[in-house]
Amino acid sequence: MLVLITYDVNTEDAAGRRRLRLIAKQCVDYGQRVQNSVFECLLDAAQARMLKHRLCGIMDEEKDSLRFYYLGNNYETKIEHVGAKKSYEPEGVLMV
Repeated sequence: MLVLITYDVNTEDAAGRRRLRLIAKQCVDYGQRVQNSVFECLLDAAQARMLKHRLCGIMDEEKDSLRFYYLGNNYETKIEHVGAKKSYEPEGVLMV
């Protein structure tokens, strides 16, 4: 299923900047960054629970926020891209 993860981390202090880096690093391991604090992740149910648990363990609930949008398996019709950045196909070929 496609999960859209967005986050807003308070970076007024060094601890916040560290949390921001850690959350981004976890998300990069599971998906594609599509905007500064937005990731599209193709996950199964277990991976989604595990990633949510990890991210919630990093964040400070008093200062930060995370949002998870579960778009499911038929996500193609739910995403529309307009603008300069070229879109990508999450299940397409990725050459490194």
